[in-house]
Amino acid sequence: MEQITVSGDSNRITGEYFEQIAIELRQLDCVPPDTSMELFGKHFETPVMMSPLSHLKPLESGVPGMTAMAMGAVLSGSVMWAGMGDEAELEDILSTGAETIKIIKPYADRDLLYRRMSHAKDSGALAVGVDIDHAFGDCLGYPMKPLSFGELAELTRAAGLPFVVKGVLSIQDAEKCVQAGAAGIVVSHHHGIIRSAVPPLFLLPSIKKAVGRELKIFVDCGIDNGLNAFKALALGADAISLGRAVMPVLNESGPEGLSRYVKSVTDELKQAMYRTASPDLNHIDPSVVHILN
Repeated sequence: MEQITVSGDSNRITGEYFEQIAIELRQLDCVPPDTSMELFGKHFETPVMMSPLSHLKPLESGVPGMTAMAMGAVLSGSVMWAGMGDEAELEDILSTGAETIKIIKPYADRDLLYRRMSHAKDSGALAVGVDIDHAFGDCLGYPMKPLSFGELAELTRAAGLPFVVKGVLSIQDAEKCVQAGAAGIVVSHHHGIIRSAVPPLFLLPSIKKAVGRELKIFVDCGIDNGLNAFKALALGADAISLGRAVMPVLNESGPEGLSRYVKSVTDELKQAMYRTASPDLNHIDPSVVHILN
């Protein structure tokens, strides 16, 4: 296969890397696979999750976009993630019954960060976390500031919930997250937040080897079908997020359409598991995937 030429588009590089990962078939001794998972004490039907999106536009029906996404998560038995948004939005999301992980930006105003984290806990979020890769400049008028290791450790101690760190793209940061007491990490380059970022799946096996027994590993960036989800799971992810792929589906078809999409991705994942003799998410042999050079 033709080698990847790095021209700076991180999303293109990630997409090309997915295409270099091939799956071998193991047809004997297959059983109907189980795609359900346990996460932070809750049961879910699929490892295919939402991403912590923000500020989705309302549907034509008037339902706020983030609330509609949460409704789709409930219908599909999936985990809802929420990104930048105020307290009222999170309360609206949680009112749908969606088990929600709230990711908070690294605000330069640390009091704001702690207030948002405390509100998420008091409102019944499944978990809470921080987005470490959006740490420079402003975001929608809010100044950002990088976190130190000490600050991260203090956040995990104060959270009162499982704490997830989003935007990890190195073994070094993954190891620091373990040391800080995090319960999970999202391996991600945040839809190309920097040019020429390494594909998350390129680093995933090394991160899994370094820290995978210590915390949950989630992956996003470029995953929009069940085969790519299977590749991520085989390489070390515990679950994956669909990210921006859900936005047009949600806008066109609402929560029901989003649920159908998640279920179709899960069905394709299930077919890949069936054809590789993978009985459940805990028994996907990483040797069934190969990087083609």
